[in-house]
Amino acid sequence: MFTKSDITRQSIIEKSAPIFNTKGYNATSMSDILQVTGLTKGGVYGNFSSKDEIAVEVFEYSIGKLKDALRFKVKKENTAKNKLFAILSFYRNYSIKPLTEGGCPLLNTAIEADDNLPFLKMKAQKALDELLGSLEYIIQKGIQTNEFKADLDAKKEATLIFSVIQGGLMMSKLSDDPKILNNLLEGLKNSIESQYLN
Repeated sequence: MFTKSDITRQSIIEKSAPIFNTKGYNATSMSDILQVTGLTKGGVYGNFSSKDEIAVEVFEYSIGKLKDALRFKVKKENTAKNKLFAILSFYRNYSIKPLTEGGCPLLNTAIEADDNLPFLKMKAQKALDELLGSLEYIIQKGIQTNEFKADLDAKKEATLIFSVIQGGLMMSKLSDDPKILNNLLEGLKNSIESQYLN
């Protein structure tokens, strides 16, 4: 059962998430958080010790939404190939229709936290490892069930797929052109069809 404090805390996280994901950590001020939550400083600091703590919780919340949505799409499919295709389909038009306001929380956080926010970089690294691990698991399962070729390097292929998705997403956002990402996703799909299957 949730306490009033739990509900307030979760509300702060959910309402702050779009600001952090759109403006970034450095550009998000406590005034922004107070404005969007409608709370006083005491109301926010009664639930969080600092902006850093809010940022970490916001990232966990946003990346959790992403992982849950991906898991939901993947679980509907029965074959490794279709699970990979479900992931590619999930990211189609993602640069203009992201799941979370402001775009991909992993990409946004990784770029901003790389050099000067070690506490957020650590969280982004963990999320990256989990997403790569899930991709690798799907490919490995495809190899084990003889759906995919035995000589595939599951770890290498998972890294390639995710790098192309994230790179395409960055390029599409920067260029305001969703076709860049979509064309890369189509290329990955063709590659899976032609190089993975037995």
